[in-house]
Amino acid sequence: MPDTANAKDRSQHRWPAVTGLLIALGLYAALPSAFLPVIRYTVVGTGLVMLIPLLILNPRRLRKETRWSKKLATGQALLLVAANGVALVQLIILLTSSGSGNGRTLLLAALQIWVTNIIAFALVFWELDRGGPVARRNAHRDSLPAADFRFPQDEDHDAVTEVATRSSVKSGWVASFVDYTYFSLSNSMAFSPTDTMPLSPRAKMMMGLEAAGGFVLLALVIAHAVSLLG
Repeated sequence: MPDTANAKDRSQHRWPAVTGLLIALGLYAALPSAFLPVIRYTVVGTGLVMLIPLLILNPRRLRKETRWSKKLATGQALLLVAANGVALVQLIILLTSSGSGNGRTLLLAALQIWVTNIIAFALVFWELDRGGPVARRNAHRDSLPAADFRFPQDEDHDAVTEVATRSSVKSGWVASFVDYTYFSLSNSMAFSPTDTMPLSPRAKMMMGLEAAGGFVLLALVIAHAVSLLG
């Protein structure tokens, strides 16, 4: 079990990811009653229970990691992606079969699902890339697993001085949860890579899945909004 208590300056803060997770679980739990409430509350309860041992292991900074904690954290993120995917399918069915009486409620639900999707995929990217947040910050680069994503900072070492200063090579920069959230947001809005490129097959599959869900959701929401205005 890696324990990097002496690397305080490099270990990532726990709470940005926890805050994102709690926001996503809250939005998912607040979906309308038509979205299988038993499943929703079960998923939310399971996600919160899974969070407890992770907080006990790393209450403030991500310094320690075991096999079980890695599997638990990754499973937590994948559970949220899968559960929100089910909600997305339900939303598609409701948007294509409902009248305009509950249109505003469905549009709000679409926003909740979209934001939850962004955070859920950000958590997955954050947990999988280069071995996860603990390994990225605390292990030597030569011992890290192959990267799933290439960020601009990974290539900026030969740019002008003020840009190169922040590069991975010169500053030891590694992506934080905020970086993965921005990347997930841009992928969901642009439906394609922007400044961060997928390198591995699993990264491409996950990005494609997120982009496809965002595209379908946007298309149906626009169509439904037009029908309401009409």
